[in-house]
Amino acid sequence: MSCTAIAIRTNLVGYFAKRRLNWSDIGVKLHFETNPFADELPFAGAWSQTGVMSFIKLISWGAVLCAGIVSAENLSAEKLIQHPIRLADGKTLTLSLPANFSVGIAAQGLRRVRFMTKSPDNRIFATDMYNRADNTLGKVYVLEGWNEKAGTFAKVTPYLEHLHNPNNVAFYTEPSQDGKAGQSWLYLALTDKLIRYKYKAGDNAPSGPPEVLAHYPDYGLNYKYGGWHLTRTIAFANLHGKVRLYVTVGSSCNACQEKEEIRASLTVMDPDGKNARIVARGLRNAVGMEYLPSVDGGALFATNMGADHLGEHDPEDTFFELDSNAHPVAEGSNYGWPTCYFDHGQPHSDHFVSEPKPADHIFPPPPDGPPPAQFDCTRIPAVYTTFAAHSSPLGLEYFDKTNALLDDTFLVALHGAGHPKIGTGYRVVRFSPGSRKPQDFITGFLVDGKVRGRPCGILQMGRDAFLLTDDLDGVIYYVHAE
Repeated sequence: MSCTAIAIRTNLVGYFAKRRLNWSDIGVKLHFETNPFADELPFAGAWSQTGVMSFIKLISWGAVLCAGIVSAENLSAEKLIQHPIRLADGKTLTLSLPANFSVGIAAQGLRRVRFMTKSPDNRIFATDMYNRADNTLGKVYVLEGWNEKAGTFAKVTPYLEHLHNPNNVAFYTEPSQDGKAGQSWLYLALTDKLIRYKYKAGDNAPSGPPEVLAHYPDYGLNYKYGGWHLTRTIAFANLHGKVRLYVTVGSSCNACQEKEEIRASLTVMDPDGKNARIVARGLRNAVGMEYLPSVDGGALFATNMGADHLGEHDPEDTFFELDSNAHPVAEGSNYGWPTCYFDHGQPHSDHFVSEPKPADHIFPPPPDGPPPAQFDCTRIPAVYTTFAAHSSPLGLEYFDKTNALLDDTFLVALHGAGHPKIGTGYRVVRFSPGSRKPQDFITGFLVDGKVRGRPCGILQMGRDAFLLTDDLDGVIYYVHAE
């Protein structure tokens, strides 16, 4: 499809969606490739009555400039260099990275390896959800024997097994008292509950049973309604003078009125689980969340996925600064789901959800029951940046100005569209707090419509270096400056 075609098609899809128009209402088929100028379209008179004609005139002139704009963007994009990869099972792929960066295999032979974090004794823990099904075969691993020169781990040791979809772990050490070191804890977010274990440096397994801090609904995990949001994500953050635990829980559906208020929410609690409360709603599926102490005096960021019923080009996935010491966000904020969505960085009302009509025929359809009330989308906290629809952003990391090549840079892993033919995601992107314009940093996970890998978690490993998980191949890559 030409640049002009893309420009007109993308905007018309949004225009029709907002006005409940479709091609059958117009009674014609627009041949994007052959005639981009609105005044020359043979059905121009018929469309002038609907107001679509004036819209096309504006889009047509904008489309004329599209090729030049795309060329300018390509010139500013960093050239990526190919790096052939061969896995132990014989699979090969080629990952492309910026010049002066290299990539290698740090660990492999895992299953659905997800997120990583460092323990108080500086060991690296990683979660493994086994596969995409709802299961209790998940594990937590300790990655041991790191060799920076070789870029590999000597061994991978199971720390916990038979877990219900473990997405990520977090650590917290209590303040010391009377000169005695405080107790360290390992926190684990499972589909049905939040638990914590006492942690001792060097342990290869917990020394006792866990404490249960919270329970979560674990039903409704059904693809029929675009659900299957079985992950819960946790992060400790030092905000407004207190260190507390934050938890995100995804929605049970694509777009609906939830039965449990914990769904699609952000919760905060004390480290012992007390004083838990919901502080934000409307986060459909915020799977990646991290506290970044070097941004805005300490800031909590999250990636979030939009709904699936608005076609291939909407809604955009989002990246929010949920709260920070420099820019506090009021408790009770709402991020818009299920009745708002983002397009071109701006929130819009989704009347397909709040005012459904029998002729809408959206897919996946909302469950039976009353539709949710339309939220005032102008009240959504400002979005930090957005990604192409269905990119599925997951892990994030920030590299401060002490880095040479990645100074003042966010990296976000885009897991990729559930339907590969859409083609969005399947890469790692970078952007700065100043520009907030994502650009490719690692590509090669989707080639000619075939999925070669799915990037997930990112963990910084020193200056201009990080680990990247691929939860399709069960691989952990080491990316570093040459």
